[in-house]
Amino acid sequence: MSSAAIEVVGIGNAIVDVIAHADERFVAERGLTKGSMTLIDAERAESLYRAMGPAVESSGGSAGNTMAGIASLGGVGGYIGKVRDDLLGDVFRHDITAIGVRFDSPPATSGPGTARCLIMVTSDGQRTMGTYLGACVELGPEDIDPLLIGSARITYLEGYLFDPPRAQEAFRAAAAIAHRAGNRVALSLSDPFCVARHRAAFRELVMGEVDILFANEAEICSLYETDDFATAAAAVRGHVAVAALTRSAEGSVVFADGEAHSVAAAPVARVVDSTGAGDLYAAGFLYGLIQGLPLPKCGAVGSLCAAEIISHVGARPETALSGLVKAAGLV
Repeated sequence: MSSAAIEVVGIGNAIVDVIAHADERFVAERGLTKGSMTLIDAERAESLYRAMGPAVESSGGSAGNTMAGIASLGGVGGYIGKVRDDLLGDVFRHDITAIGVRFDSPPATSGPGTARCLIMVTSDGQRTMGTYLGACVELGPEDIDPLLIGSARITYLEGYLFDPPRAQEAFRAAAAIAHRAGNRVALSLSDPFCVARHRAAFRELVMGEVDILFANEAEICSLYETDDFATAAAAVRGHVAVAALTRSAEGSVVFADGEAHSVAAAPVARVVDSTGAGDLYAAGFLYGLIQGLPLPKCGAVGSLCAAEIISHVGARPETALSGLVKAAGLV
């Protein structure tokens, strides 16, 4: 696959997901905040893994999930992320390339092992995550492939990657390359606690480098330090060309060119696991943009992709999204 064929390239934490069902007591006893992501060290990761029930393991990470969605929709994607030359690194590389996503980032030969995210899914479908970043913390500007970024129509940045400081430098380097090539930059805020840890840096990036912003209600409110969604939405409108803000069962609102487009959530029989809902919404939305669809349709494609992902355990599509979108008459 040549870099000229790439439509969207994602940059994020290359993580292997370990997903298991758990009750709320299990989550609370381990000092985790239900519904959010907590960074943990290697020792705690081993302890938590031993305590979890039967699990499903697959390559993950927020941007990786989004790129999997792009591929399932029939789009052409690339990925930049840091893994180690270990078993989990091989698992990640195999999984993401097997679905057709280009992943050329060389593995690290020393330092921390490949990252893993231990995901506990409670009966209400909420996911609580304990993440060991491992090799992800080593990602820096030198890992950014200028040819890949320069050829991609959209570069998609994962907000979770803001925790390692050199990754912020990598984001800014990638954004500069993309804009010099006349391409667009998208950012997902990823997590309200991550936003709170790096609020000033996020605001600077959003105002100066981001064209398309994805956030849920808690994340956008965290960015602008308010409990009121309308206030946060008004604040972001002057900072990016397009803001796609998701509100769970209430659907999403897309702001652009002084207009607001309300998009209904796609129906789902039962919420099994909310892991990856925002990632797949972003995948559908970006795919719609690449296809030249109007913004409300981009949001509808995103909602349909999110509905598929929350209907089962795991953050990668189990049904070809391209078929679902065609059946719904969206493309």
